[in-house]
Amino acid sequence: MNNSLTIADYYALHRDEIVSFIAQRIGDDNTAQDLVQDIFLRLLRSDKLISDITLPALVFTMARNAVADWFRRRRILEEYEHYIIGTSTDRESMDSIISARELMERMEHTLARLAPECRDAYRLHIYGGMQVSQIAEETHQSYRSIEYRIGLARRAVRQSLRKAVNA
Repeated sequence: MNNSLTIADYYALHRDEIVSFIAQRIGDDNTAQDLVQDIFLRLLRSDKLISDITLPALVFTMARNAVADWFRRRRILEEYEHYIIGTSTDRESMDSIISARELMERMEHTLARLAPECRDAYRLHIYGGMQVSQIAEETHQSYRSIEYRIGLARRAVRQSLRKAVNA
């Protein structure tokens, strides 16, 4: 059976179950639905052989990893917010500092405008904590191309954040 059909059938039958699985852990139905969509899009883009037998375990492993990544991003965001609040000496200076949430939103907006290859490599590197060599191995691409893509994404994010701070 074709991978796409197998994945589509599994999605139709088990989508609500997986959304519930993620939503129970993160406490947000909308984000859970987004994460489930991302999981199935990644599966559909995958060129690996996926069978009816391996698909359930793969989906739930990806769901657990998506939850872990979500908590990791949330923890990073909270650390930046605490840092900003801790460095603020008065209310006026606090109001003038762009919150970590706004910076994260701006960064995500910038990443959304990048090519998917750059965006994915950057997210794996920053959020996933993966080294360039690990990303290259997982995506079956050369070390240099991954390094180049991460560099492009870093420059774009840096420029965007600079504009936000100077605005």
